[in-house]
Amino acid sequence: MRLAVTGTHGTGKTTLVEAFAAAAPAYESVAEPYWLLVQQGTPFADGADIADLEEQLEQSCSLILASAAQPDVIYDRCPLDFIAYLDVVSAGEGFEWTPSGKLLIRIEKALATLDLLVFLPLSRPDEITVPIEYPKLRARVDTRLKAMLREDDLGLLEAGPRIVEIAGSPAHRLAQLLAATG
Repeated sequence: MRLAVTGTHGTGKTTLVEAFAAAAPAYESVAEPYWLLVQQGTPFADGADIADLEEQLEQSCSLILASAAQPDVIYDRCPLDFIAYLDVVSAGEGFEWTPSGKLLIRIEKALATLDLLVFLPLSRPDEITVPIEYPKLRARVDTRLKAMLREDDLGLLEAGPRIVEIAGSPAHRLAQLLAATG
């Protein structure tokens, strides 16, 4: 099964991906595009930046499409994460960012290769006890992702993956993910 874990920053995506990879060693885990780009020496602006987010979106599509024939893989983030961030950040800068043309086709193709999208919404109360960077951005991206996933308001999920929303403690999240993939 090909799956991706999506959610705003600080929701436990990486923790869940790592726990799942340990519990299901047949799966290859793929780190989130930001960290892969940093390892390649890509410089990033301080804070949410349109050009940086577009680069991460492209990297996410490339990672997913390059391994489209691989059956057991779990991705930390997917194109929808970056679309949500781009939507929120561009609105804050006074314009609307919308994928189109070749990029839109790549996004649709990448999502269509996934079998399962695992959404980790923000929890109330927040399980994260340390201060999170950009809390307003975090909340807005969570709201945007909810609309994208629950309503498919961009029409990107028609041929795409099944969606499961997971919440609870890290152990409970892992149990839910294992059940969804079993």
